[in-house]
Amino acid sequence: MKKRLSLAATSLLSISLLLSACGGNNAGNANNGSANSGNDGKAANAGTAATDNANGGNAAADSGETINLNFWTLFDGGDGANMQTLVDEFNKSHPNIQVKNTKLVWGEYYTKLITAVGNGNGPDIGISHTSRLPDLIDQGVVTDMDGAAQEAGVDWSTYNQNLLNATIVDGKHYAAPIDTHPFIMYYNKKLLKDAGLLGEDGKPVLEQSADGFMKFLQTLKEKLPAKVTPFALSSANDDPYRLWWALYSQQGGNDIVSDDLKSAAVDKDKGAKAADYIQKLYTGGFIKKNDPDFYKNFQSGTAAIMMTGVWATGTWESTKGLEFGAMPIPKIFDQEATWGDSHTIILPVTKSEDPAKRKAAMIFADWVASNGQIWAKAGHIPSKPSVLENADYKAMPYRSDYASVASTVKFSKPSTKNWQIRDNASFKILNEVWANKLAPAAAMDKLQDGVQKVLNE
Repeated sequence: MKKRLSLAATSLLSISLLLSACGGNNAGNANNGSANSGNDGKAANAGTAATDNANGGNAAADSGETINLNFWTLFDGGDGANMQTLVDEFNKSHPNIQVKNTKLVWGEYYTKLITAVGNGNGPDIGISHTSRLPDLIDQGVVTDMDGAAQEAGVDWSTYNQNLLNATIVDGKHYAAPIDTHPFIMYYNKKLLKDAGLLGEDGKPVLEQSADGFMKFLQTLKEKLPAKVTPFALSSANDDPYRLWWALYSQQGGNDIVSDDLKSAAVDKDKGAKAADYIQKLYTGGFIKKNDPDFYKNFQSGTAAIMMTGVWATGTWESTKGLEFGAMPIPKIFDQEATWGDSHTIILPVTKSEDPAKRKAAMIFADWVASNGQIWAKAGHIPSKPSVLENADYKAMPYRSDYASVASTVKFSKPSTKNWQIRDNASFKILNEVWANKLAPAAAMDKLQDGVQKVLNE
């Protein structure tokens, strides 16, 4: 990827990132913003002690002097508290490396990071979503971390390879993933039991197929009171798009951008099949039309199932009287796949690329990933498989029921235009399908043209 960091380019990208960061599909739904911010105020439990990993246990500067690192984060609520717990535990166990956690407002974070790096005042360590990495790399905001990782003794094989591969660009590691926050399914146990669709194991009685899921929803519709929504989902933008991306990927649909990142590459047949299936969920009355707040619908106990990101787990846990379960979205088509993103730790460009600081930063990044049982409290799936066997992680309810999804998340190709494609093409066109104003096949023709238009800009 080409690296450049001019003031003009910085300003343009800053505006673009700020606008996309503020974009949500439910203005009245504060939880939906957690797709990016992990915004669950109830999920912070600071009592779990962190456990050292092999690399993090020897975190002293070669000179014996204390290394101070400035760490910029974008986390609020539960995520903010959990990250602070991680920083505090790391600082206690690594006296020669001290990390200062500077919390920025999510909607301003990327703008401020890009501007600060451009002015030579960026932090030593930062956070990036995997989906944002291509932009930051292209703008010359982040450096690759292979040299520093080698010095710090980081073993990349200890990471979930699906999550790790999404952070590798041009053969170089640009980030250390600490989680994935994918699109999953939640279900109301009481309502499923009333409909005769809850097994003795507390899990849905559901055939994993296109017909099976439709039959499952039909039974919910027939057996439950009319006021109950079988499937709570928003009518536009993020979550129905995430479902479409999941079903497109379940058919083996390649990305909608070509390998060289220059051309639209929508697999129209698979895209139309996925869109048609979802359109029928709306027109068949399984999803409430123009639901003003589908989170509230599920939270109040008037929706049998809902799909969204794992960030909702903490919210449901804190909801009195809500008996719920969590699981991967059903395998509607040929293979398990879903939408997802990841929080990662990055090394921004600094005035002086201090090798000791970079090594210390990588020790910290790897340590955070290795102590993902703390980070998982808000619902995220840890990036290291070893954490899934941690006693503290296993003791938390629900998380293990969807932990396997980390390996089935389908990430987009590392195009700098992914967010523009999503907002300016995918959302707008697919929203017409959900509103039954556009046939799925015609939508794929428009999507191909729309993606190409964005790529040409």
